[in-house]
Amino acid sequence: MKTVYTVLALVALQIVKGQRTPTISYISQEQIKDIGETVEFRCSVQYAQEYPVVWTKINKDIANDQLPLSHGSSLIIRDTRFALRYDEATSTFILQVKDIQETDAGFYQCKVLISLNNYVTANVELQVRRPPIISDNSTRALVVSEGQPVQLECYAGGFPAPRISWRRENNAILPTGGSIYRGNTLKIPAIRKEDRGTYYCVAENGVGRGARRNINVEVEFAPVITAPRPRLGQALQYDMDLECHVEAYPPPAIIWLKDDVQLSNNQHYSISHFATADQYTDTTIRVITIEKRQFGEYVCRAANKLGSAETKVELFEISTPNINYPGLRWATASQCSLSKWLLILLWFIIFNRY
Repeated sequence: MKTVYTVLALVALQIVKGQRTPTISYISQEQIKDIGETVEFRCSVQYAQEYPVVWTKINKDIANDQLPLSHGSSLIIRDTRFALRYDEATSTFILQVKDIQETDAGFYQCKVLISLNNYVTANVELQVRRPPIISDNSTRALVVSEGQPVQLECYAGGFPAPRISWRRENNAILPTGGSIYRGNTLKIPAIRKEDRGTYYCVAENGVGRGARRNINVEVEFAPVITAPRPRLGQALQYDMDLECHVEAYPPPAIIWLKDDVQLSNNQHYSISHFATADQYTDTTIRVITIEKRQFGEYVCRAANKLGSAETKVELFEISTPNINYPGLRWATASQCSLSKWLLILLWFIIFNRY
């Protein structure tokens, strides 16, 4: 690179005395192109017949990053996409770039070298339309506690500058109201557990199909417990299921108690938990072959790092078995079926005997 500039400097020193100062009379206006297109830059000069004219590409994002492309009527760069021609009638140097790539964006400078430290320049910018690309400094995922302020950020590169919008999964209503919010930052003053889920950051600029990032927002909250049937009756020597529904995140530890004693799986009780989602758990305790001492209040308790909650389910005695209990219906149906087969067997034995 230094060798090229040394040659150019030596050539520039060959000044013809008495000649008028060279000028650039015309430079192309800013060019905006799509990837794959062709662009031409024109630079018309006056009084520059004896001075070298140079095309240089300047990277606008990196200082002092310059790439010489041509000297006079000859190309320097070894890239078949570039071509140079000189229109002698108008003293115009025409630089052509075919099959434009994203890296071709930048400033193209036409320079007339008068002496080592004296030159005339004019710049033209090439903007290349680029589809949006969401930046790495955008939010990827969040885990926050209920009630905290939350800020989701989304930035994108591309040309023209992309427009940013926010949506929620299944077009759910955003905490800010409405189903769409426009802007780089989505602010939630105090997040609720209902605000958890997937948020979409969408970047669009009319080039390509746009870009989207899924941002998962987890909201931690203390347990909330409900009992779908807080009072249940059953007869002695029958089974009964007691249920409660737990909503919490992170998933809580769940226990059942009676008379302040934690219950466990044994011949009297069968406890089961069914997680229907990250934040939902259904828990059931089956009271097996109910005895007199097993009637009373049962406590369902759940706890995680944010707190605890509990609810009560009362099991009371009734004289007639609760036929609405599914297990009892199954048992009754089985007993009826067994009785039917016993009658058939008995009839068969009596028939064959006589």
